[in-house]
Amino acid sequence: MKTRTLLLLSVGTALLILVAGGVLLLQLSNQDRTTAPTPFGEAASIGDADVTVLGVDEADGLLRVSVVVGGVDDPDGIDSFRLVTGDQRLAPVAAPADGRCADLTVDEQRCTVDFDVSNSQASNRVLLVRRGDEQATWRLT
Repeated sequence: MKTRTLLLLSVGTALLILVAGGVLLLQLSNQDRTTAPTPFGEAASIGDADVTVLGVDEADGLLRVSVVVGGVDDPDGIDSFRLVTGDQRLAPVAAPADGRCADLTVDEQRCTVDFDVSNSQASNRVLLVRRGDEQATWRLT
């Protein structure tokens, strides 16, 4: 092939990539999939689980979120919870303790989901629960 042909092909390919990027940006700008945070005391059905956040308390670098959970038997269901701060995404404390959620059961249970926030510098806190393709959020502060 001649150099001129290769240059024209590369310019044509670059233009196609540019048009595809513009179409993608247009699609993203028309999406309206944001969801409002769930209020405290209101139950949210997330996939196969039901979660109600009752309150939150922070002391000694530990953030305790009081919840009522149920709807499904899942020994690893507590891994669906995450705490999103301005600087970190935290998993719940897994060590067993009195009143701490250990797993999800079909029967509703009232327990706490604890997060170690001692290393987090941010003051904003959002609880995120994701099950399958669905999620719910609670603004804690």
